[in-house]
Amino acid sequence: MLKAPGLATGAGCRLHRMRMATIYTISDLAKEFDLTTRAMRFYEDMGLLQPKREGPGGRNRIYSARDRTRLKLTLRAKRLGLSLTEAKEIIDTYESPRDTVPQLRKFLVILDGHKRQIEEQMADLQANLEEIKAHEREARALLAKTEKSPARPSRALAEKAV
Repeated sequence: MLKAPGLATGAGCRLHRMRMATIYTISDLAKEFDLTTRAMRFYEDMGLLQPKREGPGGRNRIYSARDRTRLKLTLRAKRLGLSLTEAKEIIDTYESPRDTVPQLRKFLVILDGHKRQIEEQMADLQANLEEIKAHEREARALLAKTEKSPARPSRALAEKAV
């Protein structure tokens, strides 16, 4: 992270007559958020980040505090199960000068959809867990029965399994 009155170039800074701004390189943000630079470029391609370009052919990406915030919100949205497109849509609405009521309603609709999806997945997982527990109880009971019985264990297990 560089504190400079302007934009960075390479390892140094170029002075501009601008207010003091915090700027980040792609490596700074990648390291801070435990991402690869390739992931950072992907987020840029998706329109989630919009770094300024400097250097020969615009090869150096310079990220602002705004880009850092957008990246943080993007990663939070991913943790909530939102797609990158949904994350961009939500993040973009908060940057528009429009009324916040429609923005919040849209956000709530998206969150509700994801909440329902997760609740359905949890119900499926709970049903699977109950089935596993039932099979486990049956297997333990068969094992206990076959260990006490002088009969051949393989036959008892085969009969119970069918």
